[in-house]
Amino acid sequence: MIGKLIMGALITAVTLSGWGSGAVFADDEWQRSTVYTMSNNSDGNTVFVYRQHGDQLIAAGAFPTSGRGSGDGLGNQGALVLSDDGDALLVVNPGSNDISVFQINGDQLVKKALVSSGGTRPISIATHQDLVYVLNAGGNGNIAGFELTPDYQLNVIEGSIQSLSGANTAPAQILFNPSGDTLVVTEKATNRIITYAVDENGVASEPVSWPSHGETPFGFSFTRGSVLIVSEAFEAQPGLGAVSSYSLRNGQLTVVSGSVGTSQTAACWIVMTKSGKFAYSANTPSNNISRYKVGRTGKLTLDEAVIPNEAGLSPIDMALNRNSRFLYVLNAGSDSIGVFKVNRRNGRLTYVTSVATPAGANGLVAR
Repeated sequence: MIGKLIMGALITAVTLSGWGSGAVFADDEWQRSTVYTMSNNSDGNTVFVYRQHGDQLIAAGAFPTSGRGSGDGLGNQGALVLSDDGDALLVVNPGSNDISVFQINGDQLVKKALVSSGGTRPISIATHQDLVYVLNAGGNGNIAGFELTPDYQLNVIEGSIQSLSGANTAPAQILFNPSGDTLVVTEKATNRIITYAVDENGVASEPVSWPSHGETPFGFSFTRGSVLIVSEAFEAQPGLGAVSSYSLRNGQLTVVSGSVGTSQTAACWIVMTKSGKFAYSANTPSNNISRYKVGRTGKLTLDEAVIPNEAGLSPIDMALNRNSRFLYVLNAGSDSIGVFKVNRRNGRLTYVTSVATPAGANGLVAR
């Protein structure tokens, strides 16, 4: 079951009761926190919106994408992303091979576009300014580029479709580097990290393949200094989960810290605070979270190996809100989103509350 989870199979949901609240905060601390996930339902994909209110995360609405989910696990990070200005939400529809674009209007989402993903089984989206790239995992897999217009439409960028390193690579995520001149994709099955140079017209180059330091590279994030922080699931071998860091300079990927272990199983999803000082990995089968310190050069130090995931079981994605004050954790085993307050000085997490989500929910983003 664990190995299948890492490669994208469905997790059997487990009901968890007795959720509690560990802290209470003033309303003004929460006003800017809104959280989004998607149902990934094969009969019709839906975005679910949650809003912070006091010490509770409250369901604020459900908005159909007009596309379909896959109904199974995607083994991905980045199924939902915000535009750089925070005005648009982009969502994959892996069952109908398209992307939905919503305008954000408070708690409300207004669907503006539904566009073919340029491939099959889209699982992850990357944005930089008006550029959008989608990672398609179906068939031989590819990436495809679009321009996001001021009226929330997606225009195809001619010549932007590029292959992955080969067939059956089990890709996990696509992301721009901070300057927007390089795209990065992780491939779980090949243990490769793929880079694409992006020219001034937004066209991606042919792929360049780099060996991952550790096995099963999965989720990743960038520091502002273009250091790439990558989680490594090590095929869900017990206790072997790890995180590596790489410098990405002039198109060259160089290891900074190689496979710094968590002592936990299957480090899959990863997020980094806005300051770039702390990174968190979700250790799915271990049902917990690990915290790393990130040095100025990208050197990693395991700061806390086991942070109990008090909200539930099987964490499969995470998101920080825009000021990195709160960490949200999507739990597949308990069908919930857990909320942790982040101490921005030392990175420590304090559990706050949780809220139920639809079974099979995928992807998580916060603003």
